[in-house]
Amino acid sequence: MEKNQYSIFESELAVRPDDIDMFNHVHNSKYLDYVLAARYEQMDKHYGMSWEKFTELGYGWVVTKVSIHFKRPLLMGDAMLIKTGILEMSEKGCTVQFEITNKKTGKIASDGTFEYTMIDLHTKRACKVTDEMIKAYSI
Repeated sequence: MEKNQYSIFESELAVRPDDIDMFNHVHNSKYLDYVLAARYEQMDKHYGMSWEKFTELGYGWVVTKVSIHFKRPLLMGDAMLIKTGILEMSEKGCTVQFEITNKKTGKIASDGTFEYTMIDLHTKRACKVTDEMIKAYSI
């Protein structure tokens, strides 16, 4: 995972039976779910600015672009460590990097980036990231 000025946090998840595809490994779409679940937990636990807090303030994050590199499959019974961190902040959003590691082998299963845009929930349009948000996420 690329080093940057922002903190990197880690969550642990396990592969569930409904994550498995016809090839007996985790379906590619589930990696999106894993990263989003990790970010949801980390927003509240580490940043102190939960998804619900954004909603209360009238804001939301929308994924606008995803880049995923699949390196090794995850299988039924695998536990994974999901590291995520803000790579960069912009006026209207941020780029989050991630890395999913198989806990048993210590090898990277997948890595990549998510680009998020801040949305005003009332207008449904992109809006500026507030100073409060930048401060909360600049740890």
